Formats: sequence, structure tokens, C-alpha cells
Amino acid sequence: MILKNHIFKTVLCLAACMAFGCTGKFDDLNGDPYGITDEERERDNYKIGSSIIGMQSFVLPTKIHLHQFQEVLAGCAFAGYLSQTPEWTAKFSTYNPPVDWSRAPFNDVITGIYPYYENLLYAEEEVVYALAKLLRVTAMHRVLDMYGPIPYSKMDSSSSEGGEVDDDGDLQGGTLTAPYDSMEEVYLQMFEELDEAREILMENYSFDQQIYYNYDRVYYGDVQKWVKFINSLKLRMAMRLRFVRPALAQEMAEDAVSHPGGLIATNDDNARFFPSLNNPVYEQVHVWGDDRASADIVDFMNGYQDDRRSKYFNYAVTEAGTSTGEYHGLRNGTDISDRENATRYSSVVVASNDPMVWMNAAEVSFLRAEGALAGWAMGGTAREFYEGGIRLSFEQHGASGADDYIASSNTPNAHTDFQGKSEWNHAQTTTVTVAWTDAASDEERLEKIITQKWIAIFPLGIEAWSEFRRTGYPKLFPVVDNHSGGTVSTDKMIRRVPYPDTEYNENRENLYEAIKMLGGPDNGGTNLWWDINR
Repeated sequence: MILKNHIFKTVLCLAACMAFGCTGKFDDLNGDPYGITDEERERDNYKIGSSIIGMQSFVLPTKIHLHQFQEVLAGCAFAGYLSQTPEWTAKFSTYNPPVDWSRAPFNDVITGIYPYYENLLYAEEEVVYALAKLLRVTAMHRVLDMYGPIPYSKMDSSSSEGGEVDDDGDLQGGTLTAPYDSMEEVYLQMFEELDEAREILMENYSFDQQIYYNYDRVYYGDVQKWVKFINSLKLRMAMRLRFVRPALAQEMAEDAVSHPGGLIATNDDNARFFPSLNNPVYEQVHVWGDDRASADIVDFMNGYQDDRRSKYFNYAVTEAGTSTGEYHGLRNGTDISDRENATRYSSVVVASNDPMVWMNAAEVSFLRAEGALAGWAMGGTAREFYEGGIRLSFEQHGASGADDYIASSNTPNAHTDFQGKSEWNHAQTTTVTVAWTDAASDEERLEKIITQKWIAIFPLGIEAWSEFRRTGYPKLFPVVDNHSGGTVSTDKMIRRVPYPDTEYNENRENLYEAIKMLGGPDNGGTNLWWDINR
């Protein structure tokens, strides 16, 4: 059994007790466990369970405005998934977001998650400790890949101050005072934490999942599925380092694939979080009407005649409000002058009670395909995993025609705006086909893998944008309107989100050290540590 650092845990207990006012916890920890009453145990389980759900709610944020800033306005726009319809003069997709937009994905996630994290670290059940470590990595690696160096190794609740809650119940404007770690340092620590969590869960493989069934909205206390998720997440993170630390990337990837706990290999094991309120994408698309399908993904899927289109998108509509019977996407990075017409582009198929998918089997299969292409021991060939990933995606969405799709020689479409806005038209960006060709170059086959993964993981915008930056694929349309003032190249596209203004005001000394680690100016044009190919 893994031995935890008891001094460290005691410090965390003190910090958590100060934060939550739980002055009697030490007696519970040091007393006779058989003396705990059923009522006390139920109360502790509720407290622990609510903290598990609290951490899970920050992986893909469930608070609607935070989700909007992080996942849709930034991630999905940068990844070519969704475009915005309001007549905003400043936004992420035109590379000039308002300061509070850049603030939320950094401050609100970091300051929001740590009280829950510390509450779980000193729980008596080791499985809870492992989940705390795992969920922190799951949430924070996404923040890391948006901004670059972040506060991590020295971060606890005493290093942050939560923001105020607005009228919609969303946390706004928390601040930090913690030192930063370089991206490399954070990745190395995250791998260690994943291994630690995995070992604990393997030692508790027969854990009674009913104990936390009501407090885990992903796998409902199923330890074996959490182990598969750990290995799959480790594989995802390993692949991110393929070009910057190739030996380490291969070591971590092969460890994840060979581990006896397995990977997410079927759609039954997909990591899906069920929010207590409406799915945030549903709210933003169908209640607010703020977002429509991006021209990028629609033109790729139209060109491929992809039968998943009807599972992803609705038909565009005419001025009279009737269906066009066709899928049409809205170019990204456009200055919208007529919101009503902008909402006529294809919307997203999503129900109010749909879960939020963190990771699916198709992504894992495509990761293994890329690993096999690189010569790593992935348990099969690149072609097997590539075609397997497509089949898994079609199965996940209940779409037909996977075999015909796999054999297709179709190519993505050029973009022709269906409302006649010729200035938004763009030539075809690639002629890559779906069909696998063993004789093709490694680069062409990599483009196939990443392009199909991009389609399969919709709408995981942060992940898709990260892989676009890492590999250069898929070949997206450039933004129509670049308002970055020259800090972001239209051709190269945005590489990161700048640090929020609150860090300059509240954490200036530590921030300046972080910018040194970043290796370039604090703007959207600076490449991250693992982003070395473009």
C-alpha cells in the first residue's frame, strides 16, 4: 500500500479545517473508527461525495458562463467546432477577447477546484484520495494547455481567494498568490500523480462502488472504470509530448497501454459526466442562440458525406424559417452584423439532459493509431486502430455507414457561404481522404488520424485545439477578421490564451517568472512548450 506523507496530510488537514470550519475532524481521524455512528458516516460520505461532484464539475465546467468562456468561446472556436452569432466587437475567435473572458478559465477553475481537492485529500478512504489526485490532473491539464505555465506544485486553498458569485450562480474573478511551475514540471508531476492514483485504485479493485454511487456522476464509484480512464488520460497526455520529449512520451504511452487495468476500449467505458442542471451547450445553443456549427467541421463532414452529420448538427434554415435540408456552417472569426441571419446556420444536436463527454473510446483508438505510426508498442497496427476509432465513433452516435466511410476517397469541401457572403468563402484546405493507404507518407497518415480524431471527439474544443497546435491538423480555415493587433498570425493561428489581468495585479512577481518560463511575450502568438512544429 502506498504510504502518504503524514506531515503533508496534517498540514492539509489544518488548511482544510480552516477553510471549512471542520474543527472536529482530527478527533474523528485519530479516534476509534468503530466508534463512528451511522449518522456521522452518512454525513461524512455526503461531505466527501459533494466534493467529488464539485471537482468533477470543473473538468468540463458546468457553470454556464465559465463553460461558455472556456469550452465554447475559446476552445470550440479555436478548434473549428463552433462559431458565435452575437454582434460582439471583441471575442476569442477574432483574437481580441475582453479581459474578463481571458480571466475566467484561469482564475475561476483554479480558485474553484482547490477547496474541494483539499477536502478530499484528508478523507479516510484511500480511493477518495486517489480520485482527488486524478480529478485535479484531469481538470488542470486543460488549463495548462490553454495558458502555459500555471501554479501547481505549491498550490492550495491558502494560495487562492474565490471570486464572487454572479446572478446566474457563476463564480467570477478569483485571485491567486501562488508561484508557477513550468509546463514540463507540471506534466512530470501529473504523470507521477496518475501513477499514484492508479496504484491505489488497483489495490482497491474490489471497492464497494455503492458507497459513493450517488456521489460520482461519471463512473458511479466503479474503480475498474476509473483505472481505464487513468490509463487513457495518461496516453492522451503522453501523446502531447511526442515531439518535445519523444522518449518520455513513448515510455508513458507504452506504460498506459500495457497496464493490466486496460484502457477505454468500448463506448460502455466512455467517461461521461451528468450535470445536475441542463447541459451548458444546450443552454448556449438552443436557449441563448449564441453559437452555431463552424464552417470547418461542417465542410469537412459535408465533403466526406459523413453520416454522423445528422447526429451532430441540424439543417440550416431559410429566411422564412424553414429547413434548407442541408448543413451549413458559419465561418469562424467573423464580425457579425446581423445576429438573426447568423442564427440560420446549422445548430448543434444536443438535449438539455445530455451528459458531457470527457473522453471516448474513439479518441483512445486514434491515440493508439498515432503511437503505432510512430513505432511504439500499442498492441496493434496504426491502420487497425485508425479504422477501429472510426467504427467506435459511428457506434457511439448511432450512425450507419462506417464501412463505406472508411473506404471513401472523398475530400473535404471548400467553403461557400450559403447566405451569399462571398468575403467568407475559402478554398479547400486539404485533399486528405478517409481511406487508409499503407503506401502514403507518415505525414499524410498522421493527417488522416488527427482529422478523424477531431471529428470523433466533437465538441471537446480544448483537446481538439491542443492537437491542432501540436500537429497542424486538421487544416482549418483561417479567421476572417483578426483583431489581435499583430500579436497573432492569421496563418499560424492562435497558440495560447494570455494570462488574466488579475495575475498582473495580484500575483505580479510570480507571473513575471512564469512569462520567463513561457519563453515569449504573454500574448496569443507565443507557442507553448510542447507546440514546436509550427
